[in-house]
Amino acid sequence: MEIKKKLEENLKILDEELGISKSFDVVNREIKVANKNASLLFIDGFAKDDIMLFVMQILQNIDPKDFRRDIIHKLMENKIPYLEVETTKEIDKIKLMVLSGALAILIDGEEEALILDVRTYPARGPEEPDLERVTRGARDGLTETIVFNTALIRRRVRDPKLRFEIKTVGRRSQTDVVVGYIEDIANPKLVQDIKDKLDQIDTDSLEMAEKSLEEFILGRNWNPLPQARYTERADVAAAHLFEGHIIVIVDTTPSVMILPVTIFHFTQHAEDYYQNPAVGTYMRWIRLVAMFLSFILPPLWLLLVHYKGILPSWLKFIGPKEIGKIPLFIQFIILELGIDILRIASIHTPNALTTSLGIIGGLVLSEFAVKVGWFIPETVLYMAIAGIGMFATPSIEFSMAIRIFRLILLISTGLFKTIGFFASIIFVFIILLTTKSLGGVSYLWPLIPFDKRGLATVLFRKPIPEIRYRPGFLRTIDKDSSPPKDETPE
Repeated sequence: MEIKKKLEENLKILDEELGISKSFDVVNREIKVANKNASLLFIDGFAKDDIMLFVMQILQNIDPKDFRRDIIHKLMENKIPYLEVETTKEIDKIKLMVLSGALAILIDGEEEALILDVRTYPARGPEEPDLERVTRGARDGLTETIVFNTALIRRRVRDPKLRFEIKTVGRRSQTDVVVGYIEDIANPKLVQDIKDKLDQIDTDSLEMAEKSLEEFILGRNWNPLPQARYTERADVAAAHLFEGHIIVIVDTTPSVMILPVTIFHFTQHAEDYYQNPAVGTYMRWIRLVAMFLSFILPPLWLLLVHYKGILPSWLKFIGPKEIGKIPLFIQFIILELGIDILRIASIHTPNALTTSLGIIGGLVLSEFAVKVGWFIPETVLYMAIAGIGMFATPSIEFSMAIRIFRLILLISTGLFKTIGFFASIIFVFIILLTTKSLGGVSYLWPLIPFDKRGLATVLFRKPIPEIRYRPGFLRTIDKDSSPPKDETPE
């Protein structure tokens, strides 16, 4: 719908759409501009007060003799010394911009309106993310404001080919979503695929921000394996851009979605690159071992206990002296549920009380449970090791996938012994083999398809000057005659 010439008609339409007369925070400031009635529409709390006062002083001091015709364009070109200003003839554009925090100026007799981007959102500072702490390195994490996030990333990527394309998703929420990539590095087909999927989203709102968006982009399925990596660190996002990944930033959330990814992207951490190569490689191997033990240790111990009589002498220590009142299989299931209950309780517990909760759950309950015969020390020990392995996993989403697969492995091993154990292992491998990331990228790269250089990069934290490799699935579609660029830290 286009703007009418009469200001009263425009205000009546906007009142019906925005609820100017009902919502206290939708402000309509009426003034005179060149002896004509005018209205300044904005959302209280979004507009910068000092800029608003500055604009009003200019508008109220205009000489009517100089502004008899084409007031809107003369104001924009000669009188309003502001950078982010545009004109529009659409009522829908005014609604969107006002709700986004901009200032709309409507003047009686004019069929255009001025839009000034004077918004400032309530925001916290760029603090270090709790989930991705490092002992050395940058402490500025992403925030809930999309402009701050793009600025933090662009500060690290001063490449003229860096692109941040903004789209609006959600019929009612009108959420800003940014697709970021480096134009001559990222795969253009993947970039276009993401943009097409964003255009096709038909929903009222993105309730869970980037997590809701992930299910629209990657599809709806019950596969627990994460197919997008999230980070709240600007340096990690910048590093992935240099490698050829695409990032998706959703307003109101500090997490950035990285696409496409493989299983090994969830095993690396920025800490690896803030240490020297030997230490970084050691940390990476320890982390891989911890993640593998978290998945396999409790079910494997449960299986070996079943064959305790035929184990070699060096494995005779496996298995309890006394079974206890509850079967071992049930003990592991109870402990699995107990760890999850403790984790959920810690999320809902104030920070000042989390230490007390950990002492009660980890020490007091387990000790008394052993004393009264619920559990034996071995089951508590192996589940504790599995729990530590979960927390050693850099990605929460991937650690929860390990948790689901371990539970499946435990149940099948407890019920069907050897057949259940190996059947579950095969089942998990089939899921890994058939899982695809964005664009059909193999989840098990560089193992399948095998890539020797890629596998060496994954297993070893090489010195930065020696890393001259970019995965094949991240190279541009067009033939690139230039040598591969450096891989940068993840």
